[in-house]
Amino acid sequence: MKVYTVVITGASGSVYGLRLVEQLLLAGGAVTVIATQAGSEVMAFETGFSMPGPDEEEQLLRYLEIDRDDAHLRIARDTDLFDAIASGSRRVDGMVVAPASMGYCGALAAGLGATLSQRAADVQIKERRPLIVVPRETPLSLVHLRNLTALAEAGAQVLPASPGFYGRPETLDDAVNFVVGKVLDQLGVENALFRRWRE
Repeated sequence: MKVYTVVITGASGSVYGLRLVEQLLLAGGAVTVIATQAGSEVMAFETGFSMPGPDEEEQLLRYLEIDRDDAHLRIARDTDLFDAIASGSRRVDGMVVAPASMGYCGALAAGLGATLSQRAADVQIKERRPLIVVPRETPLSLVHLRNLTALAEAGAQVLPASPGFYGRPETLDDAVNFVVGKVLDQLGVENALFRRWRE
């Protein structure tokens, strides 16, 4: 079973992270979810859903409409630096930060590791394991671009939340699915979330 970490930061677009968690669980993956404090607040504002705490995973499963018996979901607190994913000895097949705020990207580019979500991403980089960062900001300042460049140079993949329109999306879900489908492609997870070019 593949093991994944999904981080939801305070950038607008928490639906990207939630849809990704849903799809990874449906694909049979084991998923650890971390929402930063700002990520939790933005999620509640944008979706009306408040991220539950550890040992309350069934609330998130119900929100995602996933059968609890078939899911391997864990919620971790961003303040818990003793969590297993803070260590390089813990195998994680892929980590995605979706959406990734520019503040989070800046902290990660500086190697701060002050929170669990930052430390887990730092571990992915140092262990040369997949780390996908989905920035959701526009326009990008030179500081933002330099931080994203530093992450790319360190081995992270920068995958902007930029939906394509050649598939002729008809709903907001279609646009969200395009971005999440591209993330799943990079993780090697089969999906049919979006219409591919010339299909």
